[in-house]
Amino acid sequence: MAGKKKRGTAIIPTKTEAGRVRGRAREEASFPVAPPRSEMPGDYAEILGEIKGRIQQERLRVVLAANSAMVLLYWDIGRMILERQERAGWGARIIDRLSEDLREASPDMKGLSPRNLKYMRAFAAAWPEREFVQQAAAQIPWFHNCLLLDRLSDPATRVWYINAALQRGWSRSILDLQIEGRAHERQGMAITNFKATLPPGESDMASHVFKDPYLFDLLGTADPRREREVEQALVDHIQRFLIELGTGFAFVGRQVPLEVGGRTSVSICSSTTSSSAAMSSSSSRPCGSIRGSSVS
Repeated sequence: MAGKKKRGTAIIPTKTEAGRVRGRAREEASFPVAPPRSEMPGDYAEILGEIKGRIQQERLRVVLAANSAMVLLYWDIGRMILERQERAGWGARIIDRLSEDLREASPDMKGLSPRNLKYMRAFAAAWPEREFVQQAAAQIPWFHNCLLLDRLSDPATRVWYINAALQRGWSRSILDLQIEGRAHERQGMAITNFKATLPPGESDMASHVFKDPYLFDLLGTADPRREREVEQALVDHIQRFLIELGTGFAFVGRQVPLEVGGRTSVSICSSTTSSSAAMSSSSSRPCGSIRGSSVS
């Protein structure tokens, strides 16, 4: 009957709908799980695909917008240094001092080293027009721009590789290989127009831009990202350990939702000490830390 718990089963009917749970059902706590895909409507897969594609597209658009802002910031810094160098004779000693003071003011940013400040200066010298930087060079990652400064001296050839890298989604290593193979000579210099477009969502550039340490340091999101990486390493280690224990132990899952008194927490991982499928529903328990948040 609706509103009552069936003892010894993993299904708990509620006032609104029947919710599935993992393990033994209890009034005070439960591990909720989603219903199987086989019970979903016929158009569910289509809607799911559309939403996933939209999420991927918007995530890429946002991170590339942040990348563009960072590259423009680097150009502005490089332009300031270049102007002072031309007007007041700034040298390497002043850049070293500037780097030290900037890193003291922003200790969580890695992109303020003397070496990178000199790249900013060279970047501003290579592209004197800010409008061009905004339309072209700022559309690719900073490390791509540094590679172009190191490997190429002709501005027109740099422009070709900027556009080709953006349209084809080349990673930095692929871009390096294309420059080494002189792709602009083999394919011709026909690519000259810059379109307001994103690199392919599945491309190497799209994947690598999410890992740019300079970008996440600038946004102030590097520490949570490192925390997730540490958590991932810990869970991987626990999973390998449980597998090595052999029969009688199993790894049930990670980031398992746990509902307790109307609040939802997440256990880093969940393990069981029973090799029996029947007993695993009653002996499963969380391991690791628990993070809680209220739900409405």
